[in-house]
Amino acid sequence: QVQLVESGGGLVQPGGSLRLSCAASGTIFSLYTMGWYRQAPGKQRELVATISGGGSTNYAGSVKGRFAISRDDAKRSVFLQMNSLKPEDTAVYYCNANIRTYAGALNREYWGQGTQVTVSS
Repeated sequence: QVQLVESGGGLVQPGGSLRLSCAASGTIFSLYTMGWYRQAPGKQRELVATISGGGSTNYAGSVKGRFAISRDDAKRSVFLQMNSLKPEDTAVYYCNANIRTYAGALNREYWGQGTQVTVSS
């Protein structure tokens, strides 16, 4: 059974910074693309950033230049450094990972439970 556990959310003032972490645990043969998504109240879940197994990154236009995604495969973890935060960044942030649990298995997407980020003065 695979689990993704996020941490690092909280309340921050506009212009501040937060670093989100997500650690994968369980039976994992290979980690592929990992990413962060967010969902604000009354809105659909949207992509924030992804990072491939080779390290290629992709960002939503609204966070480009302010957020940075990274990964540590030895720790089975993905991180999101969020700088210059704005009130519109307020949302529940979800970790996502494409994982193969054993050789020969099909890849599957897994989601974390989400962590709240609130940007407010």
